[in-house]
Amino acid sequence: MVRKFQLLGITYAGLAVILGAFGAHALKSILTIDQIATFETGVKYQFFHGLALLVLSLFITQNRDSKWLPRAGILMSVGVVLFSGSIYILATRSLFPFTVGNWIGPVTPLGGLCFILGWISWAVAIIRG
Repeated sequence: MVRKFQLLGITYAGLAVILGAFGAHALKSILTIDQIATFETGVKYQFFHGLALLVLSLFITQNRDSKWLPRAGILMSVGVVLFSGSIYILATRSLFPFTVGNWIGPVTPLGGLCFILGWISWAVAIIRG
């Protein structure tokens, strides 16, 4: 589990750098200022949670018996996909040759909820020692 969280953290952080550069350069002339700001929000949350997964993996190596730390990692990982992924789609949907359904909007808060529950799980792990 530790190795998976490390690889996910590295992947999420690395992709955040790539997507941030892509948004700042390639999308700058295509999207509105508001769309770019929305895209950047997805990048920030992805990067922060990629780093969090790396730190979390260190906690897991020191607390192998914890049930809550792996839960935190899973929730944060799912949060990146749901939150940042839906933000990227919402910010760039004007570029799609087809209509992105209204279903994608409610996915964002579900991803945010996963982030919150991930942080709470991490706190529970610390409290329970």
